[in-house]
Amino acid sequence: MRLPQPCGPLSEGVVETLRARPQGLHAVPEPRAMGDVTYPLTDRDLQLALWVLYELHYRGFDDVDDPRAEWDPLLMVSRAALERTFEHAVRELVGATPQDAPALEDLGDTPAEQVTAALVRMTARSGPSEVAQFLHRRATRQEFCSYLAERAVHHLRESDPQSFVLPRIGGAAKVALAELQYDEYGGGRPDRLHQALFARGLASLDLPTDLASYVEQATGATLASVNLMSLFALNRRLRGAAMGHLAAFEATSSLPCDRILRGARRLRLPEEVADYYDEHVEADAVHEQLAIRGICAALVADEPELAPDVVFGATACLAVDGLAGQVLLDGWRARREDRAAG
Repeated sequence: MRLPQPCGPLSEGVVETLRARPQGLHAVPEPRAMGDVTYPLTDRDLQLALWVLYELHYRGFDDVDDPRAEWDPLLMVSRAALERTFEHAVRELVGATPQDAPALEDLGDTPAEQVTAALVRMTARSGPSEVAQFLHRRATRQEFCSYLAERAVHHLRESDPQSFVLPRIGGAAKVALAELQYDEYGGGRPDRLHQALFARGLASLDLPTDLASYVEQATGATLASVNLMSLFALNRRLRGAAMGHLAAFEATSSLPCDRILRGARRLRLPEEVADYYDEHVEADAVHEQLAIRGICAALVADEPELAPDVVFGATACLAVDGLAGQVLLDGWRARREDRAAG
């Protein structure tokens, strides 16, 4: 994979710095002042810059010659600046999200009981998303393929961020996370690796299977939903948020995957596309309980002070993924209106 094309001063500063090594380093500009609360979460320049810096910790780029760039001090300072802006925006968005849940201490006698009740309560209210319902009943083949292309930035790296958390937790929570990750990575079968299942679905539609092709077209909000997992997983202080995010994602995945599966069958898409979503209808129903009770409840039983972080991570997952979904829906509707007007 090669470095993506920059789309503004922040991503240009990061990309040019990486291309310049070892001849010299360039300062990456500070993020500009925020306007509305969603600006950093939808600004493609900021999110692309942060995504490139995070990718150095995953598979990296073929055209970055010096592998030491992953821990370059200047790039780490730049990442920290971008993360501060990003995390602040996420916390502002979560704070602006209507909350009707009682305080944690009113949900049970122990932190584990409180977190379990809070996660069950917030995820039970989330049925199939509006995006999943659109794909189920209304999406054209082109719109469905555009959805797969948009989500490829996540699914071609599926579960990788959470693996960074394994050495940061212990006991029963570590064991449960390892069990969940083992399933996500194919249960010992490379052909059932969830990333590979998604790639086969793309290939069956004659779409590229390399991540670089999709980063170039992903919206800022989609990159933000992916970056959020890396933000939580790569910062030890946010390990509770990482596991809360995982629990919310798994607990709200099975029903949407069922609707998307039905949409794929309605459009008579190749069976490889259906196979990916069929796998997740059953697997994520099991993972929901494993993530909430096996991971999050066990984690706060060992580290009670992480309870608010777990709830924050779950709320952030629902809010940021909801924002990314709304951007997708707005785009589809605008294009339909343009075609109708034309």
